[in-house]
Amino acid sequence: MKNGIGSQVIQNAMFVVVCLVTVAALILVAWLFERIMRKKNGDKSRILSTKKIAMIGMFSAISGILYCFDFALPIAPTFYKLDFSELPALICGFAFGPVAGVLVEFLKVVIKLLFKSTSTAFVGDLANFLIGCMLVLPASVIYGFKKTKKMSRIALLTGVIVMTVFGTWFNAVYLLPTFSTLYGLPLDSIIAMGTAINGSVNNIYSFVIIMVAPMNIIKGTVVSVLTLLVYKKLSRIIK
Repeated sequence: MKNGIGSQVIQNAMFVVVCLVTVAALILVAWLFERIMRKKNGDKSRILSTKKIAMIGMFSAISGILYCFDFALPIAPTFYKLDFSELPALICGFAFGPVAGVLVEFLKVVIKLLFKSTSTAFVGDLANFLIGCMLVLPASVIYGFKKTKKMSRIALLTGVIVMTVFGTWFNAVYLLPTFSTLYGLPLDSIIAMGTAINGSVNNIYSFVIIMVAPMNIIKGTVVSVLTLLVYKKLSRIIK
């Protein structure tokens, strides 16, 4: 019994370390891309000025609130939730660069956890941050190199594709197995939940392709369309 508890503690501790390393790595990647982007554009301003920090805080608060209002869809098991918290992160990333977008993604998770506890042993929160960054980071980097209407569409389309492909793959190879271990739910039982919704689901790969990929496509598309509709109007106020 003690060995079982000790093993669980070690697994949880390792997962926390993975989360922290992932956050640090993505912030570093965003910082490197922003340095390259600024050098190309001849922008010598600070990556994190006082104004930007204030804006990051404001958008993080909005994003955190939106994250609390997540909901399930009938196309996937109920532990998969849809939310539109990437919208403020995308707007902030477009306005202030990829570092700002990634920081909003991280801080929104912290804010959400302060008001609403996790129901997925924090695996869902890591997934939300990481997969959200796969939309926000490439989109804000591409748009940052050339801020035109056409480039904004290309940037958002690229972000949706990256998010969908990465999110589907990462769920299969890490997130679902980790959720199974930390939550104490056999992987076969998770797959069975998918089979009960769609009979075509018979293994982890069909599970993520049929259920996870559509969730990411829906989320990415809705958030991207909203960003295209509101960004220009908001950017005049923000800046």
